[in-house]
Amino acid sequence: MKLSAVLTAFAMLLASPLGARDLHAFDNGLNDVGKLEDKAALLARLGYDGIAWRPGQTAEMLAALDKHGLEMVATYVVLQADMNACPVPPAVVAEIDALKGRDTIVWLTVNGKSDDAVVVPAVREVAAVAARNGLKVALYPHVDFHIDTLATALRVMRMADSPNIGVCFNLCHFLKQNDEADLAKTLREAAPHLLLVSLNGADGGDTRSMGWDKLIRPLGEGSFDTAKLLRLLDAIGYKGPVTLQCYNIKVPAAEHLAKSMEAWRRLAGGD
Repeated sequence: MKLSAVLTAFAMLLASPLGARDLHAFDNGLNDVGKLEDKAALLARLGYDGIAWRPGQTAEMLAALDKHGLEMVATYVVLQADMNACPVPPAVVAEIDALKGRDTIVWLTVNGKSDDAVVVPAVREVAAVAARNGLKVALYPHVDFHIDTLATALRVMRMADSPNIGVCFNLCHFLKQNDEADLAKTLREAAPHLLLVSLNGADGGDTRSMGWDKLIRPLGEGSFDTAKLLRLLDAIGYKGPVTLQCYNIKVPAAEHLAKSMEAWRRLAGGD
């Protein structure tokens, strides 16, 4: 191959974010689709690879997903803590046990005002339940929770010191609490432990002052440079799953999920 052709191919590679090819929708993007079978069928028809679920009707949702060749990429578990305790409810244990043999990630966060000394033992307990089922745990940063930022998630992960615990990057919660200029540094710090990425369309600029209607939009909407985010993920070698946050998008599921998938295929080089 001529040198000019090699250079051209390399330039195209740099210009086009490769990203992960799979995309999974949050269950909150399907609130207007009542039946579990219909949720799975819609995702399959639009080209999604699965769903990020939360405890409740998990066995039934798995059956619907299996029928359409889809996966449950994550289950969203929220523990409620105070300054004295952070209990792990039996329902959480049952949810994780029900996922034995799957590749589902336990997407774990902790709500409430508490202390690491209270929270970390509960995180270890969840990690132990996940480990006996062959599952990993990704700590999920959420605004105003105890695990609020990626930095907090990394701190709690290190204190818990369990080999099956990692973290996730959640774009909308990052933008609400950080400057866009910190994006590359944040991803580099998380890279060795990054198990899951959540993204969506969003506006850029003074994101700390914006509401969720500006920070959570269908892909392809908003001024935030999603292609840059995908290039940064490629640069840190991220090969894991990507999920689509859909909280409070006030458009029918069939419409906004189709729009996001169309944008994803452009951004990530899908078919």
